[in-house]
Amino acid sequence: MSRGQLIAMKNLRSAIAWVPHPIPYQGSKRWIARAIISCFPKGTEKLIEPFAGSAAVTLAAACYRKASRFHINDINGPLIDLWRKIINEPDALSDQYGRLWREQLGKEREYYDQVRAKFNQMHRPDCFLYLLARCVKAAIRYNAKGEFNNSPDNRRKGAHPDTMRAHVLAASQLLKGKTYLSSQDYRIVLGRATPSDVVYMDPPYQGVCGNRDQRYLGSVSFNEFAEALSLLNDKGISYIVSYDGRTGQKTYGHKLPESLQLVHLEVEAGRSSQATLLGRESTTYESLYLSPAIMSRIGQVPPTLHVKPLQQVLFAGSEL
Repeated sequence: MSRGQLIAMKNLRSAIAWVPHPIPYQGSKRWIARAIISCFPKGTEKLIEPFAGSAAVTLAAACYRKASRFHINDINGPLIDLWRKIINEPDALSDQYGRLWREQLGKEREYYDQVRAKFNQMHRPDCFLYLLARCVKAAIRYNAKGEFNNSPDNRRKGAHPDTMRAHVLAASQLLKGKTYLSSQDYRIVLGRATPSDVVYMDPPYQGVCGNRDQRYLGSVSFNEFAEALSLLNDKGISYIVSYDGRTGQKTYGHKLPESLQLVHLEVEAGRSSQATLLGRESTTYESLYLSPAIMSRIGQVPPTLHVKPLQQVLFAGSEL
C-alpha cells in the first residue's frame, strides 16, 4: 500500500476530524459544511448538488453518513470530468498530478502557462487539477472564448503529490458506487428530485458575480431561480440554499422572496481575509435558507447549531 493510501485510510478512520477535499475551489463551503449537513433530515436517501463545484457538502455528507447516495452536477463540463476521474480512477489521476507537479519544479511560472494552454486545448482532468492547485485564490476563471485564463499564484507550488493523493483516494472511497455525475442546467437536475431527497444549492452569488459568472460561463437569473424554488415547494422537495451574505454591515445580493416561506439563517464563516488585509476586523456571514419541506421533516433548527435568538447566527464549528 502506497504512502498516499495509508494517509487516506488513516484519515478516513478519523473522519470526524477530517473530510477530504481534492479540488481547491474559491467559494467552497468546506468550512461550513458541517453546519449545513446538520440540517439534513434523518433517513435522507439522496443528496443532490446542482451547483456542486468542489462538492464540499457532498463530501461532508458522505463522511458523516448523512445520505446514502449522491448526485453531483455542475454546468462546467471539465469540472465534472475531473470528478469522474477522482471517483473512478483515483490512482491514475494522482500519478498524473504528481508528474505535473514534479515537472514544474524550477520553472513554475512558465510551466503553469504550458499546462493552461494544454488544458484549454484538450480539457485533461489532471491539467485542470494542477491549475486549480496553483491558480490565484483557487478560482475558476474563463475568458469570452471559454478558455481558462486565471493566473498562477507564484507564492506556492500547489498541494504536494502525497497530500493530493490522500485527498483524491479518500474522496473516491467515500463516493465510488454511490454517486451520479452530470453536467446539465440546474433546472433539469431539480426536476428529478423526490420528497425523500435533500437538494443543496450554492448558485453563483448575485452580489459578487453580476451579470456573468465566469465559473459557470453564464449567470443564474434571480427571478428564474426563485421560480425554480417555488416549483420545488409545490412538489414538497426538501432543499437548502446558500445564496447571499454579508461582511460586517456590507451585504451581497438580495434576499430570497418571503413568498417562498423559507427559514433564513446566517452561518458564521469566519473573519474576512479581505478586511484583514485592509486592517479591519470583520466577520463574514453566509445566508442559509431552509425550505418548508425540510423544516417539516426536521421539526426545528438543530439545537447543536447554537442559533442566536436575535441575529439567528449559526456557528460552523458546532458539533453534529
